[in-house]
Amino acid sequence: MKILDGQGKSKLWTDRMDVIPPSPDYQSLKDAALAHLARFATTRQSLRQMLQRRVRRWGVRAARAGMFAEEVAAHEAVCLPVIDQIVEEMGRLGAVDDAAFSRSRSRNLARAGRSRRAVQAHLQARGVDGETVRQAVDESLGEAGEEQAHQAELAAALILARKRAVGPFHRPDRPEKEHMKVLAIFARNGFSQDVAEKALGMDREDAEDLIIGFRSL
Repeated sequence: MKILDGQGKSKLWTDRMDVIPPSPDYQSLKDAALAHLARFATTRQSLRQMLQRRVRRWGVRAARAGMFAEEVAAHEAVCLPVIDQIVEEMGRLGAVDDAAFSRSRSRNLARAGRSRRAVQAHLQARGVDGETVRQAVDESLGEAGEEQAHQAELAAALILARKRAVGPFHRPDRPEKEHMKVLAIFARNGFSQDVAEKALGMDREDAEDLIIGFRSL
């Protein structure tokens, strides 16, 4: 495209690059990583995805400003190993720690009424490897099959029961839900039928005591 300069002479449109935002580099991506980690606990995979989204958003803005698709793709490709480098650096610094994140998130999710199975699925969805997930859940909620793990699962089920006002937390002023529908609520949240039945059959005072004890750990 040609335009006229101030003296009436035509010239090529050379200002195209002036409006294109500078492409992300090591320093800008590292600053973004540090800012994110200062606000949020996260996993390596989640940090990597955040930085990748940042690069993709830059690509969209650059393309809208006139950068050719091939140029955008080339810049984005250069950023990928830089992102991996930054994630590794954050890991060595201890700023991102999948194991610590998983232990903390396991406890918090269980205390919010999430089953062991749901906790594991949540962590795996965030890119934490299976062995790290297993170790973190065992440390936080007890090893599968042991009494500590059973009590943690039962307490989580009771927290869900309290949220849904079922079982020991059923409100007398409301109609009682069908038993099978209540069991389906627990099943959808990853609880076994045995745990659900035990939670639903508990006395309210005992249920409250178990929840309080679990949350105080």
